[in-house]
Amino acid sequence: MKILFFDTKSYDKDSFEKQISKYPEIEIDYLKTDLAPKTAPLAKGYEAVCAFVSSDVGSATMDALHEAGVKLVLMRCAGFNNVDLEKAEAYGIKVMRVPGYSPEAVAEHAMALALAANRRIHKAYVKVRENDFSLGGLMGMNFYEKTAGIVGTGKIGAAMARICRGFGMKVIAYDVYENPDLKEFVTYVSLDELLATSDLISLHCPLMDNTYHLINKDTIAKMKDGVILVNTSRGGLVKTNDLIEGIRARKFYAVGLDVYEEETKNVFEDRSDEILEHSTTARLLSFPNVMITSHQGFFTEEALAAISQTTLDNAMAFLRGETTGNEVHK
Repeated sequence: MKILFFDTKSYDKDSFEKQISKYPEIEIDYLKTDLAPKTAPLAKGYEAVCAFVSSDVGSATMDALHEAGVKLVLMRCAGFNNVDLEKAEAYGIKVMRVPGYSPEAVAEHAMALALAANRRIHKAYVKVRENDFSLGGLMGMNFYEKTAGIVGTGKIGAAMARICRGFGMKVIAYDVYENPDLKEFVTYVSLDELLATSDLISLHCPLMDNTYHLINKDTIAKMKDGVILVNTSRGGLVKTNDLIEGIRARKFYAVGLDVYEEETKNVFEDRSDEILEHSTTARLLSFPNVMITSHQGFFTEEALAAISQTTLDNAMAFLRGETTGNEVHK
């Protein structure tokens, strides 16, 4: 099998090249350009393409991949809301993903964001570099004995729940499907109760029609004053303009975001020499109690190794006509 790998970063190539010797049936060619309608025709002669959560695998791209003869789309990530699954099914193109790589990596980053935003670590770092050792603007609050509300208790949400428990927090959760492994220390409540009683709210649910803009003007109004909000899941879970209004209204003690609605053009790119016109990201960065990172929750050595291995295992399963459970259906 020949795979065309789109949007290659040095760390992507390094992690896949460490694994590829175990898969002699697979050959990978790497492209720096991302997958999109204009670049999809480059896949002619390849049986599979490998894409990421920021790639455009929509309707027009699927048309072009079908014309190029591609039979398999390997998503080297858990998310697949950027994939036109109806077109894929119509063309007989199989879509496979990496549903779990290192839940602890994302959960640890979620807590790192919560701590950094709460204790204003980003501000303290800049101040001290300027020889300013004053404490003005750096006030935080204890997490010990506070209430953590986990929205979504799959593998990552469960890992975050355990971390919060380790901090001595009371842990409550909301999920359509309750995780029996957490019942010993997690209390499941309604979303409204979670919003009203949590001091820290961490989002770990997938982006679907019923979770799109889950955090909006109405749900923000139900939150406690002085709440900390963290999102390491999907940017579309939060309606950014409503979040900005809430920050301006001093509803939030702190906000930590690894994902956000406008991230597609920014994520993994160096835009330091550009002016971000009409940018909601720039508006968010203007607030002293907001901490933003560039979709790096997954970015650990262990997670990258797991992603590359599972992606290559998916390719081998396709070659052998096997089913792994990593297939994505509409």
